[in-house]
Amino acid sequence: MHFSEIIQNYNWSEITDQIYSKKTIDVETALSKNNINIEDFKALISPAASPFLEQMAQKSHSRTVQRFGKVIQLYIPLYLSNECTNHCVYCGFNHENEIQRKTLTIEEVLNEVKVIKSYGYEHVLLVTGESPKRAGLSYLKEVIKAIKPFFSLISIEIQPLEQHEYSELYELGLNTVYVYQETYNKCSYPIYHPKGKKSDFDYRIDTPERIGEASIHRIGIGALLGLEDWRTESFFVATHLNYLKKKFWKSKFSISFPRLRPHAGTFQPNIEMSDKELVQLITAYRLFDEFIELSVSVRE
Repeated sequence: MHFSEIIQNYNWSEITDQIYSKKTIDVETALSKNNINIEDFKALISPAASPFLEQMAQKSHSRTVQRFGKVIQLYIPLYLSNECTNHCVYCGFNHENEIQRKTLTIEEVLNEVKVIKSYGYEHVLLVTGESPKRAGLSYLKEVIKAIKPFFSLISIEIQPLEQHEYSELYELGLNTVYVYQETYNKCSYPIYHPKGKKSDFDYRIDTPERIGEASIHRIGIGALLGLEDWRTESFFVATHLNYLKKKFWKSKFSISFPRLRPHAGTFQPNIEMSDKELVQLITAYRLFDEFIELSVSVRE
């Protein structure tokens, strides 16, 4: 059974109501435990947990130092292509946007690598839009072959692939794949993704499983915070994480926190997440899973 089938057992509105109905006693109970479950996680991301932020932060920090030490791993994105066949209403790469499109040649990629290496980075994240003809598997294989000698870790944030395609990239040195569901609300998903391959909710949500089956070392998931209620989204991310951990116990996992921010353009965030709420969510994830890697961009 895939996660696309499991998620059908949940009702979005009911989960939202459960989170917002959590009380102070639920938060105190969660904070008293060494190991919390998904119900405790609901309490820690609920409005009732807001007064406990300092306590959550201290406990989260202690867990992080105990597990990882005082270490922050830095990585830098390398944008390979902004060409895209999708029509995501919130994205600048939207196929309908009249912008200059560009896919780097291998020579241009290597020029970018020289600059990146001058800053001392050992971990690079390759980013593309979804354009199989312009930046598909064969192109990515060429890029990874070309840059592998320069980096100890190579990650990608691209269109979802098939299992055998991930396996081919793994053989060339791929370490991590990040793929964000954007929203776990299947009813509203088509509103944000009306056209293109990304409009297939089930195919995208099952992508981490294809990544795991290809033996990729690290799998990164998350939701785009600002489309739907961030608390409900985060419950589904945590539930997805639990499922993946049980199925691919040899893999490592990462959670990211991309936030939609107000900007010039027609689409604006439906939900604005404050910095305080972002901290609440990050600390809740650390208390939920002390082994999970938490990724935050410099924009945050």
